[in-house]
Amino acid sequence: MSKPQSSSLWPLALMALGVVFGDIGTSPLYALRECLAHSGYDPATDPVERVYGPISLMFWSLTLMVAFKYLTLLSRATAEGEGGMFALLSLLRRPGKNDARKNTGLLVLVVLFGAALLYGDGMITPAISVLSAVEGLKQIRTGLPQSAVIAVSVGILLSLFLVQKHGTARIGVAFGPIMVVWFLVLAGLGLYRFFEHPEVIASLSPHWGFAYLIHHGSHGIVIMGMVLLAVTGCEALYADIGHFGPRPLQRAWFSLVYPALTLNYLGQGALVIHDPSALEHPFFHLAPESLLIPLVVLATAATIIASQAMITGVFSLTRQAVQLGYLPRLKIVHTHPDIRGQIYMPQVNFLLMVACIALVIGFGSSSALASAYGLSVSLEMLLTSLLFFHVARRVWSWPLWKALLPVAAFVLIECGYVAGSLVKFLQGAWFPLVVGVGIWLVMKTWADGRAILYQAMQRGRLPVKHLVDDLKAGRIIRVPGTAVFMSATAEGLPISLLHHLKHNKSLHEQVILLTVVFEDAPRVRRDKRSEVSEYHKNLHRLILRYGFAESPHVFKDLCAALRDHGIKFKPAGISFYQGREVLLTTGRGKMAGWRKRLYVILSRLSRPATGYFDLPPRQVIELGIQLEV
Repeated sequence: MSKPQSSSLWPLALMALGVVFGDIGTSPLYALRECLAHSGYDPATDPVERVYGPISLMFWSLTLMVAFKYLTLLSRATAEGEGGMFALLSLLRRPGKNDARKNTGLLVLVVLFGAALLYGDGMITPAISVLSAVEGLKQIRTGLPQSAVIAVSVGILLSLFLVQKHGTARIGVAFGPIMVVWFLVLAGLGLYRFFEHPEVIASLSPHWGFAYLIHHGSHGIVIMGMVLLAVTGCEALYADIGHFGPRPLQRAWFSLVYPALTLNYLGQGALVIHDPSALEHPFFHLAPESLLIPLVVLATAATIIASQAMITGVFSLTRQAVQLGYLPRLKIVHTHPDIRGQIYMPQVNFLLMVACIALVIGFGSSSALASAYGLSVSLEMLLTSLLFFHVARRVWSWPLWKALLPVAAFVLIECGYVAGSLVKFLQGAWFPLVVGVGIWLVMKTWADGRAILYQAMQRGRLPVKHLVDDLKAGRIIRVPGTAVFMSATAEGLPISLLHHLKHNKSLHEQVILLTVVFEDAPRVRRDKRSEVSEYHKNLHRLILRYGFAESPHVFKDLCAALRDHGIKFKPAGISFYQGREVLLTTGRGKMAGWRKRLYVILSRLSRPATGYFDLPPRQVIELGIQLEV
């Protein structure tokens, strides 16, 4: 990734506000409220210092986790500028001086589980964000039934998911300015109420947080689960770092987001101390009554933007998992040809929509959803810290003490987040864990099934030399045209070619054996895109390489590669042959019976290569092949 010029950092920082910081920027809607509620704060009997504790914990969570861990350390742990779980795996799989360190089997399982957890986060974030904003209507109209709040929230979420197919390029330009207004309002409202009890500034001292946890004893674990709500969105921040680069994110954070969040939490704390009646919903009580309606509208817009960023992140993660072979090929629609990352996945969008609406209806309030929110986030953060330790040791060659010191601090805090979330397991924290485990099983089953099929196909594969000998001896009839036989491996003859020869007894004049390879790296340089080798006159092997963050345009790249190597062909005269496996579960395989059946279901959902690889549909011939799993 090219280094952005200094003059372009501020525009990129503005864009990052609308994409990266939406989730963490809407946390003030509910974070302090839930901390005080779960700590049992009673303004009639508890000293004001009981409000200082959660503010101190949230401030230092923002400082240590976001500013230091993600924006200082992890911003350096990128694969060609890309962040996220799969980027860390890419770094760990790179060849190094010590090849023994490349035993990453267990790390792959960790990465898959961490990626799967993001789906639970992607379901809960839109639900809790929109619901918490719409609940502001109850501050405007006293006595408004919760059912009305739920109905409005469902309507907003339904509209949000239905417009995904049109893309967000047009409205996305407004995301950054709206979030600038949002963070300025957060800062302004916090400062406005701060002067009602300016002594609350003392809560920024870390000793208040320690004293608070010591005072509450074992119940402090529950409180840490609520403190986590202040730093949700960290993983999305890291995953989206490739779109902007670390410096624009750092500028946006330190110049606006960080001070705005700090001021708002201080203002909420001062307000609760000054007016205990604001404890029910301190955020919306920050504003004068005359500004309450505009604040609810702005908060709703901010939560929609935060939800959009999470939905886009889930789309991007799914595409990466598909291209790395951990999920079946799903339909991907590019909603804007000139903007990388602007994609729409209908199946994923539908599942997210159903899950979000079900969560809103099932839990009924943002307070109830707050119990479910956190476990997936905290586990993601913990797994990222463990992976970072391996990157620091294996890739950067840091000494043990240097890698262990920061990671130990992160893990200590994150274990508190995880424990606090697990305490709420029966109240809803089970949901993201069940989603994560379920998707992890799907990924593992798909990857294992593909490996078994690959081995089965390899056993029936013949060396290319057999075909070359037959061509030299003139034993095969040649017909006009160009045939491209697609194969998952660049070794031997594709099974689709063998079946074609068996049934048609002929072969095209020009034959290309095509293999599409997705590398562990996010992107592949244009000069490394294609590799062509010649076996015999008019018999070539072509390998096209793509990164896991790229979309494969196979037809266009194939034509370009053939022209570059002087191979004559007519684009309209190319016939693409691919095998379509018909899977049988009757064989004795390595997978359990239920996993075999799951794999067959997933294979039926898998999109044909025609659409996924951007092939002309009228030039594709599928050959059915029966295989046992």
